[in-house]
Amino acid sequence: MSKILKYISVFLIISCLLFACRSSVPTALKRPPLKVACITFVGYRPAVIAQEKGFFKAQGVEVELKYVDFAQLQQADFSAGKYDGIGLTLGDFMILSATNPDMQTVMVVDETNGADVVVSQADIKTVADLKGKKLGANLGGFSEVFVTEMLKTANLTSDDVSLVKFDALEIPQRLKNNTIQAGHTWEPFLSEAVKLGGHILFTSKQTPGLILDLVAFRGETIRDRPEDIRAFIRGWLQAVQYWEANIAAGNEIVSKSLKIPSNTLSLEGVNLTNLQENQQFFQSDSSNSIYKTAKIYADFFIRTGNVTRLPEIKTLFNASFLNPAS
Repeated sequence: MSKILKYISVFLIISCLLFACRSSVPTALKRPPLKVACITFVGYRPAVIAQEKGFFKAQGVEVELKYVDFAQLQQADFSAGKYDGIGLTLGDFMILSATNPDMQTVMVVDETNGADVVVSQADIKTVADLKGKKLGANLGGFSEVFVTEMLKTANLTSDDVSLVKFDALEIPQRLKNNTIQAGHTWEPFLSEAVKLGGHILFTSKQTPGLILDLVAFRGETIRDRPEDIRAFIRGWLQAVQYWEANIAAGNEIVSKSLKIPSNTLSLEGVNLTNLQENQQFFQSDSSNSIYKTAKIYADFFIRTGNVTRLPEIKTLFNASFLNPAS
């Protein structure tokens, strides 16, 4: 009898060990979503379509999107580690890289060709009329470079105006209450400014190649989740194709998701970039190379004292995710 009990005991112990070993076999862990924050500009809205149409998921990545009105808040949260990726302009990216050198741009999402505007009060008819006036812009970023280039067209400098720091969404009301006489903004805030009596004074169509919007990821995400980033880019580019082929349907998706009027949604003045255009941007010898434009911003920010030092430009851009074979 004792032998039988002994055998039973051994059997039970072995069974328990086998069960424990089997239950400890690792299963595929579900990766957390890529957290990406973008400013509220039309060039970043293909992400909404990619999310709503399931393009990201179909490509194999979960994405958590956030759209932010205040660029400074978005960038502060990115620096604090709240996001894996960030959608912002090339100029703002250069500034952010000064304090976050371990980040890289992986794609250009658009080139603005009229969508960025300086809107002014009715009595400001020309850029020259801005002399002695207050001009609103998001100082310390691409906005400052844009309005500086505008002033050059009338042989003015920033010393000829009073530059006042405001985000794009603040411009309509600041114009209305005469805090400023002109300011840099974009849709949907442009429509609001025009409705309140403002008019378009200058657009990015007059500064070709200057304003590029992009997506960048922190270094640890690039190193740890390269396939997720490739999937993210594929889903985004799929959404671009869909939107350009289905303007009304794309507008409806964005309008409903972000709760913004569909009449403020327009791709006019914005070139949503495809894969081939992206690959060209990342070629150092191309006429519209992102490296050349980045140097324009870097030189400006260092000259004006916005930053004292920036990382080497070549370390800030990663073209490997644009190669389907990589």
